[in-house]
Order: sequence, then structure tokens, then C-alpha cells
Amino acid sequence: MRRELMTGNAAAAWGARLARADYLPAFPITPQTEIIETVAQWIDAGEMNCRMVMMESEHSMITAAGAAAATGVRVFTATSSQGLLYGMEMLYTVAGWRAPFVMANVSRGLAAPITLEPDHNDILAARDSGFLQIHCATCQEVLDASLIAYRVAEDARVRLPVIVNLDGFYLSFTREPVDIPSQDEVDAFVPPFDAGPTRFRAGKPMSQAVAVLGGTPYSYFRYETHLAARAALEVYAEATDAFERQFGRRYGALDAYRCDDADIIFVMMGSFATKAKDAVNKLRAIGERVGLLRPILLRPFPDTAIRQLLAGKKAVAVIDQNISMGMGGVLHGEVSAALNGSKDAPPVLASFVGGLGGRDISAEEFFEIAAETRRAAENGETPPPRLLFTESELREIRKLQAIAHVEHGSDEAEGNRNGEGEERHA
Repeated sequence: MRRELMTGNAAAAWGARLARADYLPAFPITPQTEIIETVAQWIDAGEMNCRMVMMESEHSMITAAGAAAATGVRVFTATSSQGLLYGMEMLYTVAGWRAPFVMANVSRGLAAPITLEPDHNDILAARDSGFLQIHCATCQEVLDASLIAYRVAEDARVRLPVIVNLDGFYLSFTREPVDIPSQDEVDAFVPPFDAGPTRFRAGKPMSQAVAVLGGTPYSYFRYETHLAARAALEVYAEATDAFERQFGRRYGALDAYRCDDADIIFVMMGSFATKAKDAVNKLRAIGERVGLLRPILLRPFPDTAIRQLLAGKKAVAVIDQNISMGMGGVLHGEVSAALNGSKDAPPVLASFVGGLGGRDISAEEFFEIAAETRRAAENGETPPPRLLFTESELREIRKLQAIAHVEHGSDEAEGNRNGEGEERHA
């Protein structure tokens, strides 16, 4: 094992390399492209035995990934944001094929308006597709999660594709120290892909196809996929136990930080959760009993574990880096559903939406979230969802709107003057 300073994108590429991915269909999109460039350099240098093919779109890329995985080939690919949405049709299709492969998604806010900065609306749009989802907060987690993902995806009890998600820019281009395990260690953890009896073989003709089915068989096969995703909870636990024995690092479905004696819990995903962890330490220093619960595994959703960890807490502040239009934060709804039916009275659940389009969440805002959530718990009230946005930010937006209005008004006035002149001339 050796340690290197690398970006989150490079860590994802190392995950594919160490897992001995055989085939990589690709299509570039910011901020994911560095992953593909890194693998391409290794292939050209003879350091990685992998076939890379540049496709004409993400739709074709995901189709090729699923088709190759169905033949027993170990597949890796990567995308981001609009690219993930462009291939959305095929996400559902290849998951329905039960084709296991790993795809890195480098989260980026969706248009419109357009941004290159991260939030989680792209990855959460895929939560019902049948892909499993692992969400990373550090570059080390990106590499490790990629290895765990192959072990889970290819397990006979699961046989589903997995998305390993990392935040664009904040993680994709941030350099952190990463421990790179030896190839022998990884080979012991991720054995060769055995596709079993469904694997295509040249000497044994067989055909597979997707039939047009009625509601009864369709329901059966869709529910079988659901059961396979739920089975992944146990398979993931087994894989992470084996990973800890092999490499000494532990990744549960949930990362609970200073939660045991906490009465207020922040719930947050992705790299911004590291900001929440720092805020927890600062709040603890002034006597506030606050903890952080970070879902690593989003699909399947570890609802039972969440319910157990939040039992007996006064209040929970869910901080979503996404927004479901007309509803609010997606993670808030997931946590609320998990708490429904608890034997004891559930904690007060507060919803905050922040970090959209990469907007920073300051330490002061975490302090305010804790204070507002505590007040809600003391009053026994569930506060309405709130967007994290400061008065100074609002003033800046109003200023830009005023400038745009003045410029538009000037153009309109100039147009009127021209029109009047033309009318008089006519």
C-alpha cells in the first residue's frame, strides 16, 4: 500500500484500475472527464489492460456498458449531470437486464439555469432506476467505494449496477491523501467476475431478450429487482466487513459521528457533510449536544438503521443539497418515511435546503440550523422547509435584477424611439 495526493476523479480511476475493469465505454462531460483521461493514459502506457471506446452519447455509453456486463465482462464508466439525464432511459433498461457494473457520477447542478458546480439533483433523479447508490465524502472513500461496489454489484444475490457518487469540483478536483492498496490485496477482495449461467459463451449458443409483457409478469420481474436491491443491504454489510478486515477501513451504510449522546442530529450526504462534521465539533465545544448522520448507502435505503439511530433524539435537521420542485428536500422525505411507524414518538424533523449549485454552507449557518432545530423541538413544532440564503445574497440578487431591468428598460425605450421615428418617417 502506498499513499499519494490525488483528486476524487483520479481516485475513481484508480478504483476501476485496481478492480481490473475490462471495458470502458465513455463520453466526456465536465467535471467527470478527468476520470476517462486518466484511464486512457494508463491504457496507452500499457499500465491497464482495458478496452476503452468513445461513444456518441451517454445513452449509447450506458447501453454498451449494460450489454458488455451481460456477457460477463467487468465494466466501468463515468458521467455527470446532464449526461446522466441524457442516458436516463438506459438506466432503467440495464438495471432491468440485471447487468452489474460500476458507474461513477460526478454530481453537478442541472440546467436551467446552468452551472458547473455541484448539487445532488442529478444523482437523485436516478434513485428509482434500479441502480444502487453509494455516496462519498472524501477521495479515499471514492476509491474504496468503487471496489466495494463491484463486490456488491456482482454478487449473485444482487446482480444490479451501482453508481458511486462524488461531488463535482469540491471533491472531483480536490487533492487529498489517498492510500492505494496493492493489486494483490484488491484481487483478494474483488475476485474475477463470475456471471454464472447467464454469461454468453461462444461454445454454448444462447439468446436473451426483453419481451413485451403484460402487467402480471411485469410486476413479478420489477418486484424481483426491488428484492435484489433490498438484498444488497446484507451484501453491502458483508462486503464492508470483508473490506475492513482486508484494508482496515470501515464503511457502514451510515456514518454516525458523535451521535450516541446527541439530542440534535444533522443528516447530510456527500462532501459537504465534512463541513457539518466540523460544525458539530465547534458546537460541541460550546456545550451543544449535536451529532451528524451521513447516509453512505442511499439505494437501498438503510431505513431500519436510520430509525434505530434516531430513536430517542429530540430533533433532526435534514440538510438537502437538492430540491424536488413543489415538495422540498428529497433526503428529508426519505428520512421522514423511515421514521414513520416508529414505536416511540419520532423526533421533530426540520428541513433545510442548501448548497444548490455549489453554494457554500458556512459554519454560522450550521449554528443557526442547530438553534432553529432546538427551538422547534422545545416548542414541539415542525418548522416549514427553509432555503439557506442570507440577506446579503438576496440584496445582491435584487441588485442584479435591478440592473437587468434598467438595461431591458433602456433597450425597450430605444426600441420605442426607433419605432416612433420610423412611424413619423412613414
